[in-house]
Amino acid sequence: MKTEDLSVFVKVAEVNSITAAAKKLDISSSAASMAIKRLEEQLGVALFVRSTRKIRLSHEGEQYLPMAQQALNTLQQGLSLITEERQSVNGELRMAMSSEMGRNLMRELLNKVQGKNPELSLRLHVSDSRVDFYRDGVDVALRAMTKEAVKESQMYGFKVCNIPHVICASPAYIEKYGEPLTTNDLIQHNALLYKLYDQTHNTWELVKENEKIKVKVRSNRAVNDGDIVRRWCIDGMGIAKKSAIDVAEDLLSGKLKRVLHQFQVPLTEMWIMLPSRHLITPAVRLVRDELKLAIEERRHKLIEKGLLNENEWPALNDIANL
Repeated sequence: MKTEDLSVFVKVAEVNSITAAAKKLDISSSAASMAIKRLEEQLGVALFVRSTRKIRLSHEGEQYLPMAQQALNTLQQGLSLITEERQSVNGELRMAMSSEMGRNLMRELLNKVQGKNPELSLRLHVSDSRVDFYRDGVDVALRAMTKEAVKESQMYGFKVCNIPHVICASPAYIEKYGEPLTTNDLIQHNALLYKLYDQTHNTWELVKENEKIKVKVRSNRAVNDGDIVRRWCIDGMGIAKKSAIDVAEDLLSGKLKRVLHQFQVPLTEMWIMLPSRHLITPAVRLVRDELKLAIEERRHKLIEKGLLNENEWPALNDIANL
């Protein structure tokens, strides 16, 4: 029986809502529902009586609640005894992230964090392939996810930010081949594509005035490393669709220029994901907070320079957390 499942049960009983409990616990509603389902299957009873709009404790749930609360309190007391020394940022942080984030933003950020906390040890897994927490020996992963993927996930997590994407090219490429002004123009240009596993992302979804447009681009280059796509773009090899986080410095310095401003790319989200709440250490929280600050700084600079607007890159508080 997982202590995380007991925590979800107690919180749902407290607020009489799976959705509200999930929000308070920083997990998705689907993960909270699965926790209750696992607990009920293990106990062989229904802990809640559900209706279309309401949820309340069953008779068995009322009997079980005080024991669950007592068990959690006892475990928390034991945890406090053995983790007092861990309240400082130390120990080993085993973290996975994409190649682009690892080489650039996270490399700089973790240098700063470890410089201020020399007792912290870093073990990084840097790859664009999806990490397996157990096989790869990772405790926490930094992931770009859609809202749907977050809802379906059964893990715990913190939302870091919203991620806008831009279509961009180098000034040298634009001077040589011209700037695309319409989706029909875009089709005539060489796209630099990201390929993961057997899927090449050669269909770009764009939005204009709430109308979604899918454009199948042509390309003579594809790679399974997002940072190489960015470098190819700077080299003038073609046009790329990139996260504004990853190309912020390039846009600000003029190495890349945004094109097709009138179109937007659907937002994704950045999350720090963990398989267990017990892995949420002071180090994880510090990295989360520092990452939020670093990304917000990039967001502010891009908006200040007029390279993006507030609607294209909503602040974290502008869209309700899941």
